[in-house]
Amino acid sequence: MISTLLSRPHGPDGDPTPRLVYGADYNPEQWPREVWKDDVRLMREAGVNLVSVGIFSWARLQPTRYTWDFAWLDEVMDLLHAGGIAVDLATATASPPPWLTTAHPEILPVTASGETVWPGARQHWRPTSPVFRTHALALVRKLAERYADHPALVAWHVSNELGCHNIYDHSDDAARAFRDWLRARHTTLDGLNHAWGTAFWSQRYSDWDQILPPRLAASHPNPTQQLDFKRFSSDALKDHLRAERDVLREITPDVPVTTNFMVMGGTKGMNYPDWAAEIDFVSNDHYAHPGPQDRDELSFSANLTSGIAGGRPWFLMEHSTSAVNWQPVNVPKRHGELARDSLLHVAHGADAVSFFQWRQSAAGAEKYHSAMVPHAGPDSDVFRAVTGLGQTLRALAPVAGTEREPARVGILFDWDSWWACEQDSHPTSRLDYRQEALDWYSALLALGVRADVVTTRNDLERYDLLIAPVLHMIPAPLATRLTRYVDDGGHLVTTYFSGVVDENDHIWLGGHPGALRELLGIRIEEFGPLLDGESVPLDGAGPGTLWTDRITVTDPETEVLARYETGAYAGRPAVTRRTQGRGSAAYISTRLGVSGLVGLLPKLLATAGVESELPGPVRGSVEQAVRRDAGSRYLFLVNRTDGPVSLPGVTGEILTGRTDTQGVLVLAPREVAVLRQPNT
Repeated sequence: MISTLLSRPHGPDGDPTPRLVYGADYNPEQWPREVWKDDVRLMREAGVNLVSVGIFSWARLQPTRYTWDFAWLDEVMDLLHAGGIAVDLATATASPPPWLTTAHPEILPVTASGETVWPGARQHWRPTSPVFRTHALALVRKLAERYADHPALVAWHVSNELGCHNIYDHSDDAARAFRDWLRARHTTLDGLNHAWGTAFWSQRYSDWDQILPPRLAASHPNPTQQLDFKRFSSDALKDHLRAERDVLREITPDVPVTTNFMVMGGTKGMNYPDWAAEIDFVSNDHYAHPGPQDRDELSFSANLTSGIAGGRPWFLMEHSTSAVNWQPVNVPKRHGELARDSLLHVAHGADAVSFFQWRQSAAGAEKYHSAMVPHAGPDSDVFRAVTGLGQTLRALAPVAGTEREPARVGILFDWDSWWACEQDSHPTSRLDYRQEALDWYSALLALGVRADVVTTRNDLERYDLLIAPVLHMIPAPLATRLTRYVDDGGHLVTTYFSGVVDENDHIWLGGHPGALRELLGIRIEEFGPLLDGESVPLDGAGPGTLWTDRITVTDPETEVLARYETGAYAGRPAVTRRTQGRGSAAYISTRLGVSGLVGLLPKLLATAGVESELPGPVRGSVEQAVRRDAGSRYLFLVNRTDGPVSLPGVTGEILTGRTDTQGVLVLAPREVAVLRQPNT
């Protein structure tokens, strides 16, 4: 769908050829009118073909409760269309204007400690506020009615980064909506009291009105109350997304609707796999965090976005051309990184590459955030790189509309486990769910092995090896599904603190890892988390940090792949594997980190018959991704290093990249090459 946005019947040029989308958030309201024509000229020079407009323009569109001003947006839409540039039009509801919050301060969010979140930044609204909903939908309706037939309009952009700053609201509006949500989930008070385990600490409820969000409490709030509030908060924002979407579909049923997710490090409040079915195509924002795994994290997030999208092409709605403005130290990108970061998203399924933003702001909180046109203007290295990327994306037009080729290895990423395993009152507060998953992904990249990052909504059975790190929360149906996966020939790998609780955060009794105990053929009586700085050597891998387990092997089919050499559990199993049916199930009881996993993974990969598809000398230096259609296979090769890499024996039609004098494909530092091969 994304590759055909530019060829909609009422689109800007009527060209039916699928193309990759290239563009940015465009905020013309920040600039005088005389800049707008120059913007369109430069967009054409850069190869931009679509921009997102109106994201933070509510105060400009509706200056007061009873006045509207669309003249400026009419002019912008017309200018863009005349320039051959399509528009993804935002509903502008992300930030309510001052007149609304002044007249209705009851729409402002409230923190767990009872503090009001005041205006002055953005997203200062309650997802469950009926007052906010009324005003927001009135704006959406006005926009949809006015621009329904505008030839530039090709997609709708609901709000912006829903939940980025207002995911958790503890107001009275939220309390009422939370109780309604709980009635729907648990049906009766008895059901809720059981699910929440309210016999503990005298918390049993006798009336629905007694139930509140987990506000500031004297000690640790009820853990299932916390978990249900996380679920509810994600659902409350999803409900707002639906409300705006439904107005748009009523008025413009043929215009697709999206909203920009934030699948990147640290953003976990929104259950995006659950949201994906509510929109016509998945969009994502991603910003790299400097560090030793920054590019691996970018690849991981893009890969996970593809999993959320069900393997279908998706839209990279925002990323940065260079430095951002919100990190402790905002480092500019090096030569080649703008293109590499963009193309790595394309490699993992993006059919659109867009930036925040088109022109770098002269004022406001994001004035130091990079853009396609920087403060220095078009005579700059950044704009030259932007223009070069536009040329590259034009050359990659054949990739548009293709889907990712599944890997043989899957890494399972589960939102409920993420939410539950990092709550308070646990064996350790140091556990980092996303980091553990990223470590496995980095280790596979280091071995040159392709992997897909998937959720429980994906087809898990298609993978020869399925890695489920810290799969803490396992409802009975998922346990049955994983057992069937192994019986049918799949090879499951899981880790410490997995299989411990059910969907209500109740312990699976009888010894850990409860839901997976029989499948793994082990029993754990007690966890052994490690103190900061502690490590334990293993005889077949390691050393291990963060966590250890007191494991007893309970089945003769379970083999011990590594044991603890020292510490409280010296001599006990640390890594096990059990065969069952035509498959196997392995357990890793400690955090091995990337280097330890690189040492252990070959054993696990060999059991599943998985090998790298890359030539031996470049494994670890090059990341490989594949997209394909009915006729062709598109091989993306990404240089993960700061030096040149040669790839002898790699063949195909080069869409982007170069060869040396001997015809060998050579990747410059941080370069991406794309080859078209026959789809065999």
